[in-house]
Amino acid sequence: MTEHMWTYKDTSGHLAGADLTGYKVEATDGSIGKVDKHSDEVDDAYLVVDTGVWIFGKEVLLPASTVVRVDLDERKIFVDRTKEQIKDAPEFHREKHLGDPDYRDALATYYGPGSPFGGRML
Repeated sequence: MTEHMWTYKDTSGHLAGADLTGYKVEATDGSIGKVDKHSDEVDDAYLVVDTGVWIFGKEVLLPASTVVRVDLDERKIFVDRTKEQIKDAPEFHREKHLGDPDYRDALATYYGPGSPFGGRML
């Protein structure tokens, strides 16, 4: 069920209402950038990550379910995907995709159960 994709895991250490803007984001194999925007909305939680020079200044949208740990002291967020998996995700354009249900469905297909790596820790 894809609705759980848009919810932080209970074990992540995420605190509702915490401002995650500026937190560094770490994939399983290295840094991918910093949080530029995030949502704590029920069943619509996500991170928008500014990748800087890593993928030519683009942004990526990560469903909240990809977050495995939030370190409030270090200001870091750890996700359970590799850099390559994040780079290969459906392309994100802020002005077009934040409210687009088709884009949300594409992400659910890419990151969710049934994908080659959906729903499991890497």
